[in-house]
Amino acid sequence: MQSIWSAALTTGPSVSTSTHLLCATAPAPILLNQERTGIKGRRQNGKKKIRGTETTYDIVIEKTFVPEQCGRAVKVGDYVRYHYNGMFPDGKKFDSSYDRGSTYNVYVGKKQLIEGMDRALVGMCVNERRLVTIPPQLAYGKEGYGDVIPSDAILNFDVLLLDVWNPDDGVQSETYYTPENCSRKVEVSDYVRYHYNGTLLDGTLFDSSHTRLRTYDTYVGIGWLIAGMDQGLLGMCVGERRIITMPPSLGYGSNGDGSDIPGQASLVFDVVLLDLHNPKDGVTITNQDIPQPCLRKSISGDFIRYHYNGSLLDGTLFDSSYSRNRTYDTYVGKGSLIGGMDEGLIGVCIGERRRITIPPHLGYGEEGTGTKIPGSAVLVFDIHIIDFHNPSDTVVIITNYKPEVCETLAKKGDFVKYHYNASLMDGSFIDSTYNYGKTYNIVLGANQVRRHLVIPPHLGYGERGVDGEVPASAVLVFDIEMIEMEAGLPDGYMFIWNEEVSADLFTEMDADKDLQVLASEFSDYILRQVNEGKGRLAPGFNANLIIENMFSNQDRNGDGKITEEEFKLKADETPHDEL
Repeated sequence: MQSIWSAALTTGPSVSTSTHLLCATAPAPILLNQERTGIKGRRQNGKKKIRGTETTYDIVIEKTFVPEQCGRAVKVGDYVRYHYNGMFPDGKKFDSSYDRGSTYNVYVGKKQLIEGMDRALVGMCVNERRLVTIPPQLAYGKEGYGDVIPSDAILNFDVLLLDVWNPDDGVQSETYYTPENCSRKVEVSDYVRYHYNGTLLDGTLFDSSHTRLRTYDTYVGIGWLIAGMDQGLLGMCVGERRIITMPPSLGYGSNGDGSDIPGQASLVFDVVLLDLHNPKDGVTITNQDIPQPCLRKSISGDFIRYHYNGSLLDGTLFDSSYSRNRTYDTYVGKGSLIGGMDEGLIGVCIGERRRITIPPHLGYGEEGTGTKIPGSAVLVFDIHIIDFHNPSDTVVIITNYKPEVCETLAKKGDFVKYHYNASLMDGSFIDSTYNYGKTYNIVLGANQVRRHLVIPPHLGYGERGVDGEVPASAVLVFDIEMIEMEAGLPDGYMFIWNEEVSADLFTEMDADKDLQVLASEFSDYILRQVNEGKGRLAPGFNANLIIENMFSNQDRNGDGKITEEEFKLKADETPHDEL
C-alpha cells in the first residue's frame, strides 16, 4: 500500500445518488416518535401492531447484532459509512452495496436518504447490524423507482454500520497505559520512533509497523504526518500507549489512500511511543551517585575502565559489559568512543555511577548499528566507573602512619619485610600477605613501593594484567606495613667486609695449601666470614648464587680453581660483584 502518512486531504464529503436506491426521491417525511419505531412490535404484512391498532406508516427495526461496546451512536447530522442488502418481503434482492464492492457513504437526517433509512440509522453503533422494514410512504411510495422498485413496495434492509463521524469532530486521544516516570513529553519539532496498528473504525486492519518489524520514525508537527497523527502524538511519554482516533478530514479525506483506506474513513491508531528526542538535544547526565571523597575527576586523555548497561529509551537492552564479565577500557576525549560517551565520561569520579542519555546525532545516527541499535535511536548508558589513570601518572604515596622516632629510612638496596593488602581502585580485593601469615620480603630497588601506594598500570601489570587476578590496564592500590628492615650494601656490591681485610686472604682460603682455591674452599671461607660477622652478603638474595658469581669472577681462565695470580680484591680492579 502507499505510505499512510503522507497527507493528501480534501474537505467535505461527496454523496453519490445516481445509482443507489437509498437516495431521497420520496414525498415529505412523516415525523414519528422514535421510541415507538418497531423495536418492540411485530411485523404483520409490513405493518406494525401497537396496542392492537394497525398503523401503516411506521418502520420496524430488529437488532440482529449489537457490539459489546458502543463508543458512539449515530445522531442526526453525522456522516456514516455502511453496507446493506435491500430485499422485498419475499426475499428477492433489489440492491446491495456488497455487490458494488463499496460502502454507502452519506449524511444522516439531511434528506439525502429515503426517510425510513434516515430514521433507521439513528442510534446505531459501529459494527451493529439491523434488519429494517420500511413501509412505502417512508420509502418510494406509489411512484416506486423505475423498473427496480414497484409502487407501494415494502422494503427490507439488512444494514451493517462501519463508520460514523461528524464534521465538527477533531482528534480524540485515549491513553490506556502511562509509564510511572515521564520526564519528557512530545512537542512540536521533536523526532519520535513508535510502533502502531492502524485500523478503520470497524476494526479492519489496514497497516501495522509491527508486521514490518520496524518502528515508524518521523518529526512531529512539521507536516510530515497526516494532520490527525501530528496532533495525536503531542504530549506522549516514552512507553505510553494510546488510541488516536481521527475523522477523514484529518486523515485521508474523501479519496482515501487509493488501496487499503477507503474515502471518508475514520482512522484509529493504537500507538506505543518508543523514543523521543529533539535535534537540539545534547548529552544528559542523571541518576548520579558520587562517592565521597572524590579526589580526582576524569579529564580528556585519561584511560578509563568502566562497566555499563546500554539500552534504548524504552528500556530495551542492547549491550552490557557485565554480561561479558569484563570492563570496557578506553581513552576518553580522543575519538575512541561515540561523541556522546566521550562527553559523558568527562568529570567522573572513581566509583561513580551515572546515567548518560545520548541523542542519535551524538550516538549512532540515522543508520544505527544494523541489528541491535535502530536508526535515529536515543541511547541510555548506566555506567559504573571502576578506575582511570593518565599515561603521565606516577606512583602516588600516602603515609597512613609513621612512628614518632624514625631515624633510619629505607633506601635502594635495603632488604625489607612488610605486610600488604592489594586491591583495585574500586576496592576489589586482589591479594594480602595477612592471608598467608607471613611477610613479603624484597630488596628495594628503583621504582619499588612503600606505604599506601596507587600505581598506574604502566608501572604495574600493564595492558595484560594477571589472568584471573588483575584486569588489564588496572590501577593498583597497596596498603603496606613495614615489619622489618635490613640495610642493603653499597650500590654495585654483593659482599662487603665489616672490618679490615686480611693481608694474607688467599692463603687463608687455600685450606689444603696446594696454592689453588677450589670452589668449595672459596664458599666455606666466605660463609664462615659471614657467620662470624666479619663480612656481609647482600640481603634478600640467594647466598649460594652470590658466592658462585664471586668465584666465577675470580676464576679468570674458567678452569674451576683460583690461583694466586688470578686473585684480586674489588678495590684493585674495575667494578665486579666480587671481593
